[in-house]
Amino acid sequence: MGLNNPFNFRAEYFTEPKHQHMKIYTKTGDEGTTGLVGGTRLPKHDLRIECYGTVDELNSYLGLIRDQNISNDSKSMLIKIQEQLFCIGAILATDPEKLKDETKRKQLGISFVNPEAITFLEDHIDAMNLELAPMTHFILPGGHQTVSFCHIARCICRRAERAISKLNTEQPTQSEVLIYLNRLSDFIFVLARKLSKELEAEEIKWIPNKPS
Repeated sequence: MGLNNPFNFRAEYFTEPKHQHMKIYTKTGDEGTTGLVGGTRLPKHDLRIECYGTVDELNSYLGLIRDQNISNDSKSMLIKIQEQLFCIGAILATDPEKLKDETKRKQLGISFVNPEAITFLEDHIDAMNLELAPMTHFILPGGHQTVSFCHIARCICRRAERAISKLNTEQPTQSEVLIYLNRLSDFIFVLARKLSKELEAEEIKWIPNKPS
């Protein structure tokens, strides 16, 4: 498990002596398997790996949005969300049997999603919405590069949610994980609208053609 996967980093963190530098490459995944926090090894195409890999992809896109010319307030919100996504990735990257034991979970340093994290998203969605014109039509993604990055992140968030929903039918995970991602996609959509306004980008409404 290499450190190019941040959730594998967590697994190694708890198995390597703290005074040693962890290697970037370990060669343990050369045959197509990877290790969960707790030691269980899975093929890299396993649905669980797809789930936390997609969360990692989402986190990277949020970092790209944060690197754009946006307000410090927006950047601060995104940093808080990125930190929460690391927690979600760690939950998904942990052997589910280890999560059932609260003592072991805390020993591994795995934090569950708390309701305050979801409230944070909801409060900011409501606050941003107050500054925006009411929606009367669907909006075409685009208008500005930064806004387009938001829409890509929104789609990745939905993909992560779909994958975790499927995983949840086979191996139940904390319910707040799905709630958080569902709310996050809404947050990103409203953020895209907020940035459109701040960047003076045109919102193009989708007006369906009349049936012929």
